[in-house]
Amino acid sequence: MEVAALSATSRSLSPLLSTAPAIRLRLRLLPPRCVFGRRLRTSPRTRGLGCVRDSVGRRHSSRKNGFFVTSSSSASVEPATQELGTAGAGEWSGDAIRRRFLEFYAARGHKILPSSSLVPDDPTVFLTIAGMLQFKPIFLGKEPRRVPCATTSQKCIRTNDIENVGRTARHQTFFEMLGNFSFGDYFKKEATAWAWELATKEYGLPAERLWISVFEDDNEAFDIWHNEVGVPKERIKRMGAEDNFWTSGATGPCGPCSEIYYDFYPERGSSDADLGDDSRFIEFYNLVFMQYNKKDDGSLEPLKQKNIDTGMGLERMAHILQKVPNNYETDLIFPIIEKAASMALVSYAKTDDATKINLKIIGDHMRAVVYLIADGVIPSNIGRGYVVRRLIRRVVRMGRLIGIRGDGHGNSGGAFLPSLADVVISLSSEIDPDVESRRRSIIEELQREELRFVQTLERGEKLLDELLDEALLSAGNNGDKPSLSGKDVFLLYDTYGFPVEITAEIASERGVTVDIEGFCIEMENQRKQSQAAHNVVKLSVGNETEIVKSIPDTEFLGYDSLSASAVVKGLLVNGNPVNEVSEGSEVEILLDRTPFYAESGGQVGDNGFLYVNGGEDRSQAAVIEINDVQKSLGNIFVHKGTIKQGSVEVGNEVDASVDAKLRQGAKAHHTATHLLQSALKSVVGSETSQAGSLVAFDRLRFDFNFHRPLSDEELTTIESLVNQWIGNAAHLETKVMALQDAKNAGALAMFGEKYGEQVRVVEVPGVSLELCGGTHVSNTAEIRGFKIISEQGIASGIRRIEAVAGDAFVDYVCARDNYMRRLCSSLKVKAEDVNSRVETILEELRATRNEVSSLRSKIAVLKAASLASKARTVEPQNVRIVVENMGDVDADGLKSAAEYLIDTLQDPAAVILGSSPGDGKVSLVAAFSPAVVKMGLQAGKFVGGIAKLCGGGGGGKPNFAQAGGRKPENLSDALEKARAEIVAGVSSSS
Repeated sequence: MEVAALSATSRSLSPLLSTAPAIRLRLRLLPPRCVFGRRLRTSPRTRGLGCVRDSVGRRHSSRKNGFFVTSSSSASVEPATQELGTAGAGEWSGDAIRRRFLEFYAARGHKILPSSSLVPDDPTVFLTIAGMLQFKPIFLGKEPRRVPCATTSQKCIRTNDIENVGRTARHQTFFEMLGNFSFGDYFKKEATAWAWELATKEYGLPAERLWISVFEDDNEAFDIWHNEVGVPKERIKRMGAEDNFWTSGATGPCGPCSEIYYDFYPERGSSDADLGDDSRFIEFYNLVFMQYNKKDDGSLEPLKQKNIDTGMGLERMAHILQKVPNNYETDLIFPIIEKAASMALVSYAKTDDATKINLKIIGDHMRAVVYLIADGVIPSNIGRGYVVRRLIRRVVRMGRLIGIRGDGHGNSGGAFLPSLADVVISLSSEIDPDVESRRRSIIEELQREELRFVQTLERGEKLLDELLDEALLSAGNNGDKPSLSGKDVFLLYDTYGFPVEITAEIASERGVTVDIEGFCIEMENQRKQSQAAHNVVKLSVGNETEIVKSIPDTEFLGYDSLSASAVVKGLLVNGNPVNEVSEGSEVEILLDRTPFYAESGGQVGDNGFLYVNGGEDRSQAAVIEINDVQKSLGNIFVHKGTIKQGSVEVGNEVDASVDAKLRQGAKAHHTATHLLQSALKSVVGSETSQAGSLVAFDRLRFDFNFHRPLSDEELTTIESLVNQWIGNAAHLETKVMALQDAKNAGALAMFGEKYGEQVRVVEVPGVSLELCGGTHVSNTAEIRGFKIISEQGIASGIRRIEAVAGDAFVDYVCARDNYMRRLCSSLKVKAEDVNSRVETILEELRATRNEVSSLRSKIAVLKAASLASKARTVEPQNVRIVVENMGDVDADGLKSAAEYLIDTLQDPAAVILGSSPGDGKVSLVAAFSPAVVKMGLQAGKFVGGIAKLCGGGGGGKPNFAQAGGRKPENLSDALEKARAEIVAGVSSSS
């Protein structure tokens, strides 16, 4: 079930993710994008038909004016695209295969829907790994179906088999999953018949080359394949639950699977055929019959609504139809490989197998990183950004291994990833047309990341040399066989991107072994710490689903009113439904209608009160303070609060009242966020895109993709633009329209939002046009003012602006004015003279500190003069050695004392000094004369080892080095060890 929507069994975490830091960057779902570069064309044979019948006699609708219509026509369905025909492999491009699939199902009543982002809106899933993910709420019954059936081509990322990429014919990190889905519309019989028709008639695959697998107990599927479709019994294999029963976890929707395999060697016959033999068979289409709900006790109960979830690997089908040896040599990937090969000055056809593997890895990973960056995932050391960074580093390493130097075009200091990315982007038009519009930002991000990593690689190579030197030296002193520890190997792998095999190869050349077992232990420890990766889509059917069945969606009234009467439809305490809650209890309240805004789109939920009426006199029988509102189970608003007075029951009528002052603060900050995004795009470039936001009552936070800090001038310009637009007193316009119409009008999609067929568009005329369900001011003048509080980096390629608007802006300005008044009073200057006065004070302070430092150094030298007479001479080289504790002398003074002593003692000499300058600190310095260095002793390595005893570290040049620590109580012991080691070191030299 390699192309199944999900694996039937849980897999181990990806090696790529296993070394990711445990900190997780939670990026929310980016708005779905259109998959196609142009409108799909229907076949001349089917265009305009109101309804058609397929080979199993079902009626289907065709689209007309954007909707499905039906008629009583009994015309049979023809191939979805006449222009493609059924010609040989030469006409089966990847784009043609994708179009044929989508049009085939569109002609059978399926709505073609766009691919969702690679960043899912699902906390149980790290990256989009299956086509069904965007339909998960529908399969769970938490959201109503918008169409009875759909078809998609979904971008997917899976990294759990990354070690197989390039080594097998079919493993990839990035792939497209073609799928058809039924939400209670059709089921097993139709799905099976259409899958066969698509494979044999549309794609022209020989029926005798197709094999079928079914779940061992699914007699219904076996009978359909054999009796209705006509597949011989000997080519239908019954398989166990591990292979052919899909389940998402301990509980939830599940069902048997059926898969279609292509046989590359039918001449081998059917006797003892093993569908798991990758050299003969490839599974290309998986059908999941979601017909059961698995209960807590493990029993299965039939689902009321049976669903279909299928997946066909586009690259696998291209592998078959284009008659190439593997997925990588299809037209979906091979142009990237050819480009990489040309940059390395090698021929893919003539090169060795190792180089071919590296080229395949480059081709696969380049697709993954380009589409991830296009979907807003920026390289970093946390979460999804870590995945992108590791994939990029693999590509850079593989490029260097196959011989790509610099940019591959003669510039040794350049980057080669941009040239490969150009190829990927040129192939993207029918996968995700938005990738082209992000070309510049993708190229710049890849270039920065590659050049940064090349520097890291060079540092890693230097570190490896040092580690090997230490291993050889340590082994020589102890008489052991030189070995590189597992921790050191893991450091090189994790921090510097060195493959273990390269470390082992270089070490072997130097006669050093590698502790692979220790490396594996470090990998496992890191894997256990990492909780960021989820490679399974988790579905569950529990109490929440039962609640949602009985409670309708909440009607939101808050755009037009801050108060309303409502009826309590449900009460929850600790997540469990109850009928009544009394005073003092924390409670979650579900209403039929509400003026309270539920947190979404970055805007926090409203605060306020619910009042339970006491009777005809309208006295208050209960008061509930609401401190948060969340949206759950589709579109049900959950009001979270505390019962301050009385009790509340299901069925009570309540008066709901939103805190008007707090709502106004949220409105001002939300509209200001829209203005800020427009100003950012105007000042730093339209490629800048939102990467997260917070709209609170008293502030806003806006995260955006950008590669450098903003200058003071840029921040001032942005601030001025926003305040200018506020001062224009423009009336905002809001309207509801079709999603595609909004996109065509140029509306920006807010980060983290999912959109339905109809969307709300908020416009500040001439300034901003965005899809947004949040609350806003009616006129920009209501914002009053805007002030940026801070701008900082929060991750690689991600910047954050925090700002205030509305009443919070006034409060901020008043507070800063008060601070300035106090400062002017303390400094006894006018406000305009504060800067110059502070600069004068700082200059005086610097001069005083320099004078003090100079005096301390002189005192340290005076102390050192008395130490010269205590120097010990060690034979046979007559090396003069001083090892002393200098009390509370600071690091600069210690340095001056060591320099004085090494000059005074003359060559050969060695000086090691330590001190405790205070605040729990330790300072150490080592100075070796040239003759001592020639003996093989290095100050940097020597003092670093001593510093470890004081809880610190350090290093430097062979002749002079400094170090520090945090355990002054260990200084005496550390200096004693230093004395013993330096004496032993110079004594053994001849």
